[in-house]
Amino acid sequence: MFENSGSHGFYIEQATEKDIPALSELLRVLFTLEQDFTPQVDKQQRGLGLLLEGAPRSCVLVARRVLEQQVLGMITAQLVISTAEGGLSAWIEDVVVDPNYQGQGIGSALIQGILDWSVQQGAKRAQLLVDKDNQSAVSFYDALKWRKTQLQARQFFFS
Repeated sequence: MFENSGSHGFYIEQATEKDIPALSELLRVLFTLEQDFTPQVDKQQRGLGLLLEGAPRSCVLVARRVLEQQVLGMITAQLVISTAEGGLSAWIEDVVVDPNYQGQGIGSALIQGILDWSVQQGAKRAQLLVDKDNQSAVSFYDALKWRKTQLQARQFFFS
């Protein structure tokens, strides 16, 4: 367990394969907010399986309700080699909290949990993308003091 937030009604721990259905539902919520992605359950479940198999180079954390063990939120990270840092960097994705439980510190606890994991793995930097039109997410990262960069994301799909 990464953080004992039991006094807040939730705690953070590593996800397991049994969490994949709940996690794919959270990704459905997230991908309906982000313009660049479309919810596709089979793809999301396959990707989650790969992340779970990829440990220790990847990490999937969940926030759970203390009593019911219900998954309330999730975050993923993967380690990449950064030539700019001359070492590891954590690439953070899939930060999402069930809309019914937002504003209770769950997102911040997930971020702290994944940052703790990243440092334990030797990462020198963490980075993530945020949909520029998702103002609540932009405000969330601003409040946590995440720095904007001059980089612009691009993507290319292989046929």
